[in-house]
Amino acid sequence: MTREVAQDDELGEEYAALLAAYERHLASERGLSEHTVRAYCGDIRDLLTHLERLGLRSLTDVDLRSLRSWLAKQQTLGRSRTTMARRATAARVFTAWAHATGRIPTDVGALLGTPKPHRTLPDALTPAQALLLMEQASARAVEDGPTGVRDAAILELLYATGIRVAELVGLDVDDLDEDRRVVRVFGKGRKERTVPYGVPAATALRAWRSGARTELARPGSGSALFVGARGQRIDPRTVRRLVHRRLADVPGAPDLGPHGLRHSAATHLLEGGADLRAVQELLGHASLATTQIYTHVTSERLRSAYRQAHPRA
Repeated sequence: MTREVAQDDELGEEYAALLAAYERHLASERGLSEHTVRAYCGDIRDLLTHLERLGLRSLTDVDLRSLRSWLAKQQTLGRSRTTMARRATAARVFTAWAHATGRIPTDVGALLGTPKPHRTLPDALTPAQALLLMEQASARAVEDGPTGVRDAAILELLYATGIRVAELVGLDVDDLDEDRRVVRVFGKGRKERTVPYGVPAATALRAWRSGARTELARPGSGSALFVGARGQRIDPRTVRRLVHRRLADVPGAPDLGPHGLRHSAATHLLEGGADLRAVQELLGHASLATTQIYTHVTSERLRSAYRQAHPRA
């Protein structure tokens, strides 16, 4: 459960109450993850603080010019274009909600422009590096006992499916269909999708569920698929540390977190000939444009290979 933002004494009473209501809307009605709610509310808290400094004590006093002044301030503070684009989106979503719920007569943020971010290609493992990562995890599972078996299953499932870390930690035992080798995933906004996984991941998951999980599970573990050393549902930070630690042992591999394994899975699927819309469905992207970044990754790799191999490059 997210912390009530109304407790933030830096805002006036009206804005603090407004922000608390918005937080409840994001968490309860839209079903967003705690991390996403925290990020959205952080941006809106910054916006409301700026509006108060302008002397605008009520949202009904806000206009497009005051919203633009907030974005201009971000630029003077040296915020990246990506951050500014995210904050512009956050402001539009917030004012649209305020208008839809009758808190303001018109949606003042509807015309707020978004600075175009410089899109950079995400880092990804090579197929050889991904294979070595999994082989090392399998070997360490024998040495590290139950936690090693769990870690191997986590790495295999992240790479096999491309699911987000929040989706992984939210999995329950019953979300796995071992006969069909698919996993039921609840993504952003609690949207459900079914994602397949391969034989190596199935083997690692079977080893985890059939024995190692029972050694770590406690009465309070409930139905969580992955549990920590104390038997509670595993924490996203634990998974991130695990991925960073294991990748540090792979020669030449970039320092990636779980999202890097997601990038790698998408890249390798497309390089292997997978359809772009199928990859969109697997990743749970609402827009095909989000998935298309991976076509740029594969094109860049093709150009790199050409420059290295062709004598007239």
